[in-house]
Order: sequence, then C-alpha cells, then structure tokens
Amino acid sequence: MPVTVIARKWQTNGALPLETEFVIAAVTWQTHAALLKMVREEVFIKEQHVPLALEWDGLDETALHLLAFNRAGEAIGCARLTGDGSIGRMAVLKPWRGMGVGRDLLAKAVSLYRQQGQQNITLSAQVHAIAFYEQSGFEVCNEPYLDANIPHVDMQLK
Repeated sequence: MPVTVIARKWQTNGALPLETEFVIAAVTWQTHAALLKMVREEVFIKEQHVPLALEWDGLDETALHLLAFNRAGEAIGCARLTGDGSIGRMAVLKPWRGMGVGRDLLAKAVSLYRQQGQQNITLSAQVHAIAFYEQSGFEVCNEPYLDANIPHVDMQLK
C-alpha cells in the first residue's frame, strides 16, 4: 500500500549528503506494524529495557503513526498520534539521532494535530529529552515520575 509522504528532506541540489536524507510518512499500524515494531523494539526494548507488556499497550491499532524512512527505504524513526492530542512512542534509531529526524517527526505530529483543530497537544517525555521538546515549544507540566522505570515528565505545547 502506498504511503503519503508528508515531509521530505531529500535535496536535489546536494545540500545534504545522501546518507542524511529522509522522508516522513503518515501510516497505519495495519499496513506498517512490522517497521514500527522494529524501530520501537530497537530503541525502547533493547536500548532502554522497556518491558514488552508496557510497550505494546493496545493503542497502536487505532492510532495514526508517523514513520521516517531513509533514502534506501529503511525505517529510521517513528511517532504515534492517538487522536486526543497526545504524541507518543517517539523513537529514532541511534545512527540517525542528531540529524533532525526527531525534530521533524515532532513538527509533523504537531502540524497534523493543528490541522485537526486540536488545541491541547501533550506528550510524556523522558527527563533527559526535556530540552529537545522545549526547543519545539513544549513546557513541563509536573514533577518527574517513573514510567517503565525511566524518569518522565508530562509536557504541553505552549
């Protein structure tokens, strides 16, 4: 099934090296579960040791997902929009971190919610990523708490 590309970071003028180019597509769990699982398993389960039962929470089937692909068509990052203004399950494979994939996934998620008229956009951020989300206008709403044994805070778009 074809995907709708909603963000493209492929340059024809050579502004970016080929190995840093990516696209972001809006996909469903029904069509792209294997790729979404691969990214999330690598980041959350293998790297961060999130238990399987916590990662697979039953919300994926009805959510809209964003999936970032490199130029070779390999999945490199993802995010989940549950429809209530919540952005979650943002993950970028380690070799792609710091190249704008996470920033662009977040921007596209916010843009899609804004297009739907969503006023209250929230997320649960790992404490180490607070500054990343603050750069996009999110602010911390509460004290840190543990989720999957990882310190998190709730954040809301200003």
